[in-house]
Amino acid sequence: MDPPPIYHNTQKFIETASGNKVSKLSTLAGSQNIILNGKTVVMEGCVLRGDLGSLKVGKNTVIRENAILRPPFKRFAKGVAFFPLYIGEHVYIGENSIINCAHVGSYVHIGKDCVLQRLSMLKDCCAVLDGTVLAPDTVVPPFAVFAGNPGRQVGELPEITQELMIDYTWAFYRNLLPLSKKPIEPSSSESQSDETSK
Repeated sequence: MDPPPIYHNTQKFIETASGNKVSKLSTLAGSQNIILNGKTVVMEGCVLRGDLGSLKVGKNTVIRENAILRPPFKRFAKGVAFFPLYIGEHVYIGENSIINCAHVGSYVHIGKDCVLQRLSMLKDCCAVLDGTVLAPDTVVPPFAVFAGNPGRQVGELPEITQELMIDYTWAFYRNLLPLSKKPIEPSSSESQSDETSK
């Protein structure tokens, strides 16, 4: 099922040469350490913490409003070390989710209000449902569906998950449209006059 169109003010988005659409109301800290591989959407309120470590996001990934991407860390006797955060292609990250894991594979759907704690790993073609909290070092296997707090496997995804995620992320990208393309709805007075003329 295609996501509905989202109309945005073009003055509040930056579109890069590789087709990334990044809201000016998002925060890309340490942008020199952030790689967006093309046709990725970063919505308003998002925070990408490249100042803590390198952050690489695959093509056609959707990062919804107020999501936070933060490279994972590990405590040692002499302090804290941050590790790179890799996110694959055709990944959907829902609103208000916090991603602090080591790796997110491709064709992954992460719901809203999720917390993926440090050094957890999501393999390709898996899903994390809304409100899920993954404990540190959790591994989500391919085609698994995780939910709850702490997150546990509650189901499986179909074999066509890869195709479904490609279609969904492409549709989201296509349906992020400038306000100038929003259809004009007739005012209530115009629709009433149309009805009386009938």
